[in-house]
Amino acid sequence: MLEPIGLDERGEALYDALIRRTRATAAELAADCGLTPRAAARVLRSLVDLGLASAGRGRPVRYAAAPPDSALEAVLREKERALNGVRSQVADLMSLYRAGSNFAHPGDLVEVVSGRDEVNRLWTQMQRASRMQVRGFDCPPYAAAAGHRESNPVELELLSRGVKYRVLYDSSVLEMPGWLEDVTTGIRLGEQARIATGLPTKLAICDDRVAMLPLLRPGDDSVTASYVVHPSPLLDALAALFEAVWERSVQIRPSVPPVVGDLPERLSPDEEKLLTLLASGATDKAAGRSLGWSERTVQRHITKLLRRFGAQTRFQLAMEATRRGWI
Repeated sequence: MLEPIGLDERGEALYDALIRRTRATAAELAADCGLTPRAAARVLRSLVDLGLASAGRGRPVRYAAAPPDSALEAVLREKERALNGVRSQVADLMSLYRAGSNFAHPGDLVEVVSGRDEVNRLWTQMQRASRMQVRGFDCPPYAAAAGHRESNPVELELLSRGVKYRVLYDSSVLEMPGWLEDVTTGIRLGEQARIATGLPTKLAICDDRVAMLPLLRPGDDSVTASYVVHPSPLLDALAALFEAVWERSVQIRPSVPPVVGDLPERLSPDEEKLLTLLASGATDKAAGRSLGWSERTVQRHITKLLRRFGAQTRFQLAMEATRRGWI
């Protein structure tokens, strides 16, 4: 338990024994922990250096435990100061790293990672190393069961820590059951999501530091290899591609419930989902798959909404839903 502050198993055992005795000699503590007196003396010196114990002046030397709350808190503060000192150097080190990478051998700027497990491990590692933002194209194929896209639990964790996610989804995901609920969860936690048609590939860019570009062949149903792109003109080009497609895409926003007093205009949860899907460009067939409805049921709900709000076309319906703040 105390390993993070510099105590190994023997040090923790001896510290525990000293706490129980309050005061003791090295020989007494050695007997308690099954150590030689010399080994116990070495451990006790480390406890004194950490401020967890103090040594008396008599012979034999008796050691006294410092109050654990104040002593351990002091050690933790010192460790935090040291870590903050390292953090303050990160920006300078990254500047040196980027400058050096510009002159790296071309073969070092792009690597190929093979094996589904290794690709997934690296993807998780890349996300956890991100400090500012993760950008990406999300499109099939997916390694999960047919017709479903994988959720990303690491994203939900990092969103809560302030890392920004900007994700572009290919319009083909609109036909996947459960897609809307999954994406809405991320949006409510801070994900910025948009829809685009015909994304050229999967893509992930973490900060401006590294990108992952899956290596896919026609007919592949999962990602088993990937390019990893380090700081280089190629990484800059991938980031520029993302930003260009992002600017031309359609924003996805979860519907906003109407005010409490607006009962005649209140939408059902299914109607909210349907309007969001339609505004994202889903066809009747795609919306039906996402909602678990038949295409005919989708058309019936749309007709009902058109009559309800006096709209003549779906475009008018979408405009009215936007005006009311539902999508």
